[in-house]
Amino acid sequence: MSVIEGHAGAGARTSPPARDNYLNHTRGFASWAFTLDHKRIGIMYMVSTLGAFLIGGLAALAVRTELFSRGPTIMNADTYNKMFTIHGAVMVFLFIIPSIPAALGNFVLPLMLGAKDVAFPRLNLLSYWLWVIGSLFAVGAIVAGGVDTGWTFYTPYSTTTNTNVVATTFGAFILGFSSIFTGLNFIVTIHKLRPAGMTWFKMPLFLWSLYGTALIQVLATPVLGITLLLLIAERVLKVGIFDPALGGDPVLYQHFFWFYSHPAVYIMILPAMGIISELISVHSRKHIFGYKFIALSSIAIAAFGFLVWGHHMFVSGQSSLANVLFSGLTFSVAIPSAIKVFNWLATLYKGNIQLTTAMIYGLMFLITFGIGGLTGLHLGALATDVHLHDTYFVVAHFHYVMFGGAVVALLGGLHHWWPKMFGVMYDERLGRIAAALIFVGFNLTFFTQFIMGSHGMPRRYFDYLPQFEIYHRLSTIGSFIMAAGFFLTAYYLIKSLFRGKPAPMNPWGGNSLEWHTASPPPHDNFATTPVAEDPYDYTNLVRDPVHGGYVSKTYDEAAGA
Repeated sequence: MSVIEGHAGAGARTSPPARDNYLNHTRGFASWAFTLDHKRIGIMYMVSTLGAFLIGGLAALAVRTELFSRGPTIMNADTYNKMFTIHGAVMVFLFIIPSIPAALGNFVLPLMLGAKDVAFPRLNLLSYWLWVIGSLFAVGAIVAGGVDTGWTFYTPYSTTTNTNVVATTFGAFILGFSSIFTGLNFIVTIHKLRPAGMTWFKMPLFLWSLYGTALIQVLATPVLGITLLLLIAERVLKVGIFDPALGGDPVLYQHFFWFYSHPAVYIMILPAMGIISELISVHSRKHIFGYKFIALSSIAIAAFGFLVWGHHMFVSGQSSLANVLFSGLTFSVAIPSAIKVFNWLATLYKGNIQLTTAMIYGLMFLITFGIGGLTGLHLGALATDVHLHDTYFVVAHFHYVMFGGAVVALLGGLHHWWPKMFGVMYDERLGRIAAALIFVGFNLTFFTQFIMGSHGMPRRYFDYLPQFEIYHRLSTIGSFIMAAGFFLTAYYLIKSLFRGKPAPMNPWGGNSLEWHTASPPPHDNFATTPVAEDPYDYTNLVRDPVHGGYVSKTYDEAAGA
């Protein structure tokens, strides 16, 4: 399907119309279910996690619809508790954590390294099927009656409720192994499979972010796994660990849970930051500013992420000294995050900005993640956190970081690499319209929650006082506008698979190695291992007016001669 291929330096323009690629190399269900090809596994992760996103999103719409008016609207209080638990648990464990590393990371990482696959292809396939099995446990618990604890499974309520806590947490336990194996695979792949010329400081920044993410996955996830196993043991065997009635300590659960779950925030946001580094540089046609600072800030965020879990527990009764220390440490995370934002803005300065759909998501990230980051300062400060704790302000902050950061970056990365994945172009006009709908809907949904949260509206409540009704109504209207944007995105992306224009090998003018192979890539990615260049040097690339993509000047001049 590519019209420009066959030259490792991004230049040749000939292509047989039905050439061999990873999509048609073998056919049939078994060829996908048992594939060892990282690209197919990445696509399977993408389809699966987007399916989870649909489930979690529909649950969110149900919650917002219920909250449109005071009193019962479409469900009772018990169903409401289960619905927001489904939304949180599915979005966090089944969608956001695996979506960028396992889906886009699996597809792009070996291509960016010029490698044929990840270091352990069989372990990669096992990771995917563990994700499927863990998801079946979690979804099975939903079908069998649901869970009403919220996605944090806080004790002692989670040890006493009659809902399906054991099945759901066991599903999360299995999902943890999937995450750990993916992280291990990526660490070894980046260490051992870099091509000639690609030193650590010549790697694309998306790989640095995946490396930092993988370190967190390997080091932090086992803590959550053991914690959930202890919770199951307490419920099944009645061993006193977290339940005070059995001699346990519920605050101990919070320490264990947040020791993983705060670094897990960076499992979600670090790879998103890596995507933004690629988008900002490629679509502004300018070398990334401050490469080493962005690369090292990824590792710094991964390290600081292990030191700040206590800021979730300022009102739990932990000591004043611990509160002060965790508050100070929390502010330290802002430094590497600010370094990234500064360097992205400096890259944009005097760049030749192309307002593609992917770039629009990149710019959107700077706004929404910026708001999410700045409002986090209020939750890191002791004086304001006590007032804002457990209010809608926290919900809004969390969604500005997770949705405005991770999901917006995922959408940007999806549009950036879609032509490479499937060899087709999508409708840019509809892409921009959908992005505008999502931006307006997202801000209408969650900015109003900052206001009602700062006025004291508690989170997770089924009903509310009259003064909060206008905010809830605006928030619900925003959620439906946002949903319209997502359905429009699904429409034009699916349509492109059947009626999309063939994609050139390098539609955006990127210089990292994935743009040096055909769209979609062949089964083995590269005929010969390519030699790495500066991934952010675009001076040798020119736009080809005939085919619409970018080609190297060197090849063009040789062809002309």
